[in-house]
Amino acid sequence: MRLVTTALSVALLAAPAFAQDAHDYVAERVDAREDMAVDTAEKLWNWAEVGYQETQSTDLLQSRLESEGFEIEEGVAGIPTAFIGEWGEGGPVIAILAEMDALPGISQSASPTREIVEGKHAGQACGHHLFGSASVTAALAVRDWLEETGTPGRIRVYGTPAEEGGSGKVYMARAGLFGDVDTVLHWHPSDQNKANPGSNLSNRSGRFTFTGVSSHAAAAPEKGRSALDGVEAMNMMVNMLREHVTQETRIHYVITEGGEAPNVVPDSAQVYYYVRNPEVDGLEAVWARVLKAAEGAATGTGTEVDVEVMHGNRPLLANESLQKRMHENLQEVGGVEYDAEELAFAEKIRESLDSPEIELGSQEEVYPYEMEQSYGSTDVGDVSWVAPTAGLRTATWVPGTSAHSWQAIAAGGMSIGHKGMINAAKVLAMTATDLYTDEALLQSAKDEYQSLIGPDFEYYALLGDREPPLDYRK
Repeated sequence: MRLVTTALSVALLAAPAFAQDAHDYVAERVDAREDMAVDTAEKLWNWAEVGYQETQSTDLLQSRLESEGFEIEEGVAGIPTAFIGEWGEGGPVIAILAEMDALPGISQSASPTREIVEGKHAGQACGHHLFGSASVTAALAVRDWLEETGTPGRIRVYGTPAEEGGSGKVYMARAGLFGDVDTVLHWHPSDQNKANPGSNLSNRSGRFTFTGVSSHAAAAPEKGRSALDGVEAMNMMVNMLREHVTQETRIHYVITEGGEAPNVVPDSAQVYYYVRNPEVDGLEAVWARVLKAAEGAATGTGTEVDVEVMHGNRPLLANESLQKRMHENLQEVGGVEYDAEELAFAEKIRESLDSPEIELGSQEEVYPYEMEQSYGSTDVGDVSWVAPTAGLRTATWVPGTSAHSWQAIAAGGMSIGHKGMINAAKVLAMTATDLYTDEALLQSAKDEYQSLIGPDFEYYALLGDREPPLDYRK
């Protein structure tokens, strides 16, 4: 364990109460709050509130912070469940993101076998209950350290709703809420322990609603103009487009409305599209062609089309200055060790997995540091374009488990998930103390960020100027 080598070390060594490394201190404070962290996570897991509906979840996270002196600003960026909590004064502003939303259409008990919970129509299949709880716990540990050492600095928690398709953080970034932040830290539940730099895909989604003319499909077909024909024509053209895009591009859709009866020409139909590409410019180019397909489909079928952009996320901007330090801190904390009961649970879960790619036992290890490219998307991407940002993953799920699965819900609802959550809180808190005490690290992160975005970059939100879709999950 290395010693703090800044002026703060003098203060730490001057008094017996402070004669310990900053990492040890915040790790101990996280451990001291483990019961609170688990209780918070369990409540969010049980409530399983979906995007922009996280009223109980956000109230609980805010109350945890407010009870320990954080000043709370709620309802930010026009989102009732979004908030900012801050403690401290002067010094750097270090932000920690706190997600909370669940996924609709899936539920599961904390059992290693499939067990749908009757009457429950959502579940924490991406582990955001652990995310929110760990972030708050880390911030409280940092608050303790700032107060005990008298270190100037502000620790700030951003309560970020609706990550799952709602782009909550994009509205917060668009509102300029990260403008005075020095660095942003985040994490995510996983089946692995890693703090690797990397990027993912930018994306934009939209609902394409076609409007036609209804008629009797047999008695007066010539009088009808099928909105469903518009949807199908658009889908056909977009599917032909797939041959002429880069291999990293992803396009996927579902028909959300197609009519009710075969003998009625449908006058309304809708298709919901996601378009993804590693680069924003690439995304914009493909999206423009998708719009042309929609326009052509409407012209060819005698219908009209309306496009509502639902959400849009930029790709993650990797900051290696921050990621290398976070990786070191994750190595210091280590992986997750199962007791006998947890091992039996994990072995049972493994029986339900389809060809898991990593071995049971890998949850104890930290993956090597390397650059990565993923094919998902997250609204954390937008945050990384407005402030230096770094994140990590910890093994809250049984190795081989994929996100958005019942197996993820199950492990996240018991001690396996809780152990990974506590490890994440420690790494976040340790990295924050490094940023308060290591001026060179902080400056390096800022310099790298400026180099990455370039001198002419001007942020804009890929979802445009639309208001937050507060009812998108209703």
